[in-house]
Amino acid sequence: MSWNPALAPGCPDEIGPDAIETLIIPRARDLGGFEVRRALPAPKRQMVGPFIFFDQMGPAEFLTNQGIDVRPHPHIGLGTVTYLYRGSFQHRDSTGADQIITPGALNWMVAGRGVTHSERSPEAVRQGPSSLLGIQTWIALPDSHEDMAPAFEHHGKDALPVIRDTGIEARLILGRAYGETAPATMYSDTFYLDVTLDPRARFPLPADHEDRGIYVTEGSIRIAGQDFEAGQMMVFRPGDAITVQAGDRGARLMALGGETLNGPRHIWWNFVASSRERIEEAKRQWQAERWGQGLFDLPPTDRAEHIPLPERN
Repeated sequence: MSWNPALAPGCPDEIGPDAIETLIIPRARDLGGFEVRRALPAPKRQMVGPFIFFDQMGPAEFLTNQGIDVRPHPHIGLGTVTYLYRGSFQHRDSTGADQIITPGALNWMVAGRGVTHSERSPEAVRQGPSSLLGIQTWIALPDSHEDMAPAFEHHGKDALPVIRDTGIEARLILGRAYGETAPATMYSDTFYLDVTLDPRARFPLPADHEDRGIYVTEGSIRIAGQDFEAGQMMVFRPGDAITVQAGDRGARLMALGGETLNGPRHIWWNFVASSRERIEEAKRQWQAERWGQGLFDLPPTDRAEHIPLPERN
């Protein structure tokens, strides 16, 4: 399918350099032989639309019998988005979901008032060398849905709309863009796209969303005469018509954003909430370890261990 005619690409050099409201250089964090690069939250920017957390996982290479083991841990007040370029994860959570995710598919877990999940490399993958590269994000829930029951959705690669034009392939992971709507249930207006650009191809950001950003995963892009390499996030001024152009090697990027929430969010460890009181209650209940008797239970198929409440964050 082609672009909506109203969104035809323009010339990126027509955009003023001040159209980039915030440039974020992610912080690298070593998780014990496995590196992540964290773009959100950043010192100068907590959220892009409802997106409040953004991590690039890897690239990482594992030998036979090695992999990722993220033990069961809790969340409140957010939805988690797992999207892979390479590799696979086995997701288990306290709703009963037990799902292996592969590249191009979507795992969408909504914590609501409280959920617990684990993510591990599947046993079949550990039988030989493997690699992993992907993006994990959190979307803060609006006030009206912070107390909703937890939920999980998986949508395969073929279920996600793909928008194509000359030199452009954009897979719509969440929300709405360019006349298409992704299948996952959303609780605020948003968009989230995996975009692959041929060398020098031009890509217009959706003009009908309040907040918009781009994270470059591979290659480079040019905006207003400036080049931005992989591992950088740009957040744009609302209301401007934004078109980016891929560099000579092409580019792969994640485009994200949507409606801003009615206020900032408090974040502590894996908890997101509109009030500190919600976070304090979640801390008390996780520390009590009374599984199934309050906000939290453990995944039915992964109950042998869990991550304890940290002493500080």
